[in-house]
Amino acid sequence: MIKVTNLSKTFKLYNSPTERLKEIITRRQYCQEFAALTGISFQVDSGKTLGIIGQNGAGKSTLLKILTGILHPDSGEIDIDGKITGLLELGTGFNMECSGLENIYLNGTLLGMNKHEIRNKLSQIIDFTELGQFIQRPLKTYSSGMIMRLAFSVAIHAEPKAFVVDEALSVGDAYFQQKCMQRIKEFKIRGGSIVFVSHDMNAVKVFCDEALLLDHGSIVERGGPDGVIAAYNFLLAKKSERQEIRIQTNEAGETQSYGNFKVEICDVQLTNEQGDGAECFVTGRPCNILIDLKANEKVDDLTVGILIRDKFGQDIFGTNTYYQNFPLNMRRGEKYRVKYIIDELNIGPGKYTLTVAAHKSESHVLDCYQWNDTVKSFEVVSAADYGFIGLSRLKPHVAVEHAGGTAVDDASLAQRHS
Repeated sequence: MIKVTNLSKTFKLYNSPTERLKEIITRRQYCQEFAALTGISFQVDSGKTLGIIGQNGAGKSTLLKILTGILHPDSGEIDIDGKITGLLELGTGFNMECSGLENIYLNGTLLGMNKHEIRNKLSQIIDFTELGQFIQRPLKTYSSGMIMRLAFSVAIHAEPKAFVVDEALSVGDAYFQQKCMQRIKEFKIRGGSIVFVSHDMNAVKVFCDEALLLDHGSIVERGGPDGVIAAYNFLLAKKSERQEIRIQTNEAGETQSYGNFKVEICDVQLTNEQGDGAECFVTGRPCNILIDLKANEKVDDLTVGILIRDKFGQDIFGTNTYYQNFPLNMRRGEKYRVKYIIDELNIGPGKYTLTVAAHKSESHVLDCYQWNDTVKSFEVVSAADYGFIGLSRLKPHVAVEHAGGTAVDDASLAQRHS
């Protein structure tokens, strides 16, 4: 378990080393104070994962460094039920002149392991890294992915009760990233607490039980990952706008849409191949998305986008009229209907949601007219032509050949199965 209570951290910023010296001698302040964290409180229970998101400079890395003991807070309390390790900035706790093997002992000691523990786990640590002969070479010859392999392996084998993960896990090849994520999942199942910082919103949705949004060192939103990520998108839109962003809520008081409403999304429909409104579609069959718009002001460079998410909240497909090279302009009071015609809905059976947005140019961050989150829910069911698993409905053709390259005809295959 991790419990953080009223944590704060302020840094002193100097324009030059001279000003730092003058402050020591004269006892006058020559610095500017920067509040990296202010009154941060949260709790991560055993077997749970907390996601932390926010823009660059929001205080995420400072918080992780305090949790792992690299920095000390100015005030507040941290209560961790056991040892905490993590994967922060690449190279933290390593000596680039030493070999990978020497760095295992160095970093393991910094993480609270004694030489006996390190020796007992040495073969496991090296095997997990899959570095082979490179384990004997200096770290300065390593790629960033190789350093990440070594850092993660040492940290996870230190047998922590809590684990923190920063963006360092994003470097390296996909195979080893998956291997790390699998080990983290096993750690979580065994009751470990995890703090996960990432700019990958899909990873936060899938991996985290709860999330919190940091902005200028303060928590501005906490709760389920979907709601916190929606608040993050709203924050980005609001910061890019000189005008005030308005929020529309549903009957439960939850945020349904937001924007400056220069262009308003009046209605959204999903229709099947017969043109009828539907909530259930057959995979591989046609589906149309109809979006009715009204311009409350004259707008140029209008973009209308769609985003489909699966039942876990992962973004599985998104596009917009900007990417489709379909420029739009609207005069005040004008009404349009934008149609997305999908000839084949090639996604797997399951439940999905649709988000629709109207904004300027490529991204809603530039000028958000209206973002309507999960405006529709729909289901996709299996087709009768062939079965498959997963999210994507690919169309493979099967061929069988003898070892020499001669094709095996259908008749001989059928005879063998008869």
